[in-house]
Order: sequence, then C-alpha cells, then structure tokens
Amino acid sequence: MLRHEFQPGRLVSGAFLTLAGVIYAGDAGGLWETPWFAVIPVVVVGLCLAGTVAIVARGIRRRRGPGRQATAGGSGPTGAQADAPP
Repeated sequence: MLRHEFQPGRLVSGAFLTLAGVIYAGDAGGLWETPWFAVIPVVVVGLCLAGTVAIVARGIRRRRGPGRQATAGGSGPTGAQADAPP
C-alpha cells in the first residue's frame, strides 16, 4: 500500500544534497581536501536537474489522467470529497 505519491524530483534533489554532504564530510574527516566553492556546482546542478525531473513527471501524470480515487477497501471519501463539509 502506497503511503504517499512518488516524487522523483525530490529523490534527485535529495541524492545531490546527500552527495554534497558526503563531500564535506570527507573533507572534515581528513580523507581529502575540498575547496569551499566546490560544492556549489554540485548543489546547483542537482537542483536544476530535480526541477527538470519534477516538470517532466508532472507532465506525464497530467497526460495519464487522475490517479486512484478510491481506497484499497473501496469505501470512504477520498480527495476533495474528504475535505468537503458534510
């Protein structure tokens, strides 16, 4: 059972920000020397790529139509119906 919608843009941005953290952690641990400005291109490229992936994923979802409207059991309101007052 899915708990939330998969968002590939967030996955890409998280991967690049984790990479930036690993680069700084390696520098702090003394494994290598990293100039202070070296991580800026990694973060910028990661965020631009994440934005592109998110836009493409949104376009694909719009083209495929609405997602599942009913719960696994098939009963109970979902989506906008759950937010509407009785």
